[in-house]
Order: sequence, then C-alpha cells, then structure tokens
Amino acid sequence: QVQLVESGGGLVQPGGSLRLSCAASGSSFSIYAMGWHRQAPGKQRELVATFRLGSSANYTDSVKGRFTLSRDGAKNTIYLQMNSLKPEDTAVYYCNALMGPNLLSMRAYWGQGTQVTVSS
Repeated sequence: QVQLVESGGGLVQPGGSLRLSCAASGSSFSIYAMGWHRQAPGKQRELVATFRLGSSANYTDSVKGRFTLSRDGAKNTIYLQMNSLKPEDTAVYYCNALMGPNLLSMRAYWGQGTQVTVSS
C-alpha cells in the first residue's frame, strides 16, 4: 500500500520556523505531483505548495517568501521549510501526491496530517 509519512509538525512561537517532511513509500509508481495542503479550524482546506512533474514549485500567495518547498527524488521525499511563522499558519498540514503506473491511471494519495500550531 502507498503511504505518505509526515513529520516535523509542532508548537512554535510567532516568527519561528519548522520543517515538514513527507516520504512516499510502498509503491514503485511514478509521482506526477507532490506537495502540501493545510486546513485551519473553521476554514476550507487549501493548497500550500506543490511540485508538479517537470515544473518548479508553486505556492499559495499567503506563504510566498516565507515557505520553501524542496525535494529529494532519490528518497521520494519532499520538505517544507516554514520561516517567519504567523498564528494564521496554524493548521493541520497534509502531504499529498499524485501517483500511478502511467499518466492515465494515477490517483491522489494523502498523508494523515501533522499539526502546526503557531502561538505565544
């Protein structure tokens, strides 16, 4: 079974930093896209940052300049470096990936989520 294993969440003060990691395992399927969504209390889930096959990282406007998405292709792992964190960044962060044996047979996979809390 495909698994997305997340780590790095926690409690941090405003202005602090965290680094999230997500490793895809359990499948030899190609990864066509991989990134992070988040869902804050009382709000809709939103895209935070993502890599797509053959493309550079994309970010939602609210995190541009503060968050950096990177990848280690050999380990099927992505990282989200989060700097200058704000209370409004508080959310459950979900790793996600589009994977499949070919472009016509891919599906979305989701991690269990990791809590990020930014508070004084």
